[in-house]
Amino acid sequence: MIPVKAFEGQTVAILGLGRSGLSAARALKAGGAEVVAWDDGPSGRDSGSAEGLVLRDLTRPGALDGVACLVTSPGIPHLYPSAHPAISAAWDAGVPVDNDIGLFFRSFADEGFASFDSPPRVIAVTGSNGKSTTSALIHHVLTEAGRPTQLAGNIGRGVLDLDPARDGEVVVLELSSYQTDLARALTPDVAVFTNLSPDHLDRHAGL
Repeated sequence: MIPVKAFEGQTVAILGLGRSGLSAARALKAGGAEVVAWDDGPSGRDSGSAEGLVLRDLTRPGALDGVACLVTSPGIPHLYPSAHPAISAAWDAGVPVDNDIGLFFRSFADEGFASFDSPPRVIAVTGSNGKSTTSALIHHVLTEAGRPTQLAGNIGRGVLDLDPARDGEVVVLELSSYQTDLARALTPDVAVFTNLSPDHLDRHAGL
C-alpha cells in the first residue's frame, strides 16, 4: 500500500466504492485521514460497510462541509454527459476533486527515497488502444532484465495498492482516459501515448 499522508487529521470523502475507491480509502486511512464514503449502489455501500468505512450520502446538502477533498472513482462522470451531483456540489463548495491516480503521484515518493542508490521511476501508458499490451510488455521486459518492477492502474492492481517502492524500481501504470482526465497530479518519468481514435465519446463529448 502507498499511504496518502497529505490529508493527515483532515476529512476526505470518497465517491464510488469499487476497486479504486476502496483502495483510496485504505491508503488515506493509513496516512491518517478521516474517511467518509458513498456509493450510489447498495452493493458498493455494502463493500464500504464491510471495510468499516463511515457512509455519508454525499449528494445531500451540507454533506461536504469540513471535507478537504473529494476523491472520485474514474467511472463517475465529472463533465459529460453531466457531472455527478456530489462532484457538482464539491465544485460549488470549493472542495478539490481528485482521483486515486492524482493521490498516487502526490504520495509515491517519500523520505526513504533519499537512501536509494537509484530513485524509483514511473512509466505511464495511455491512449485509445494497445494500453494493456504495451504496459504488460514493458513490465515483462523489465522483469526479464532483472529490474524490480510493479504493474498497476487500469491493469492488475489499483495504484494505491502497490507495494512501497524499492531501490531502482520501475512502476508501470496503464492509465485510461478516465483516469488521466481528472488527476490533479500526473508526473510520470516516462509517458507513452499509444494512439488516439474515437472512443468513449459519450464521456468526452467528442474526439
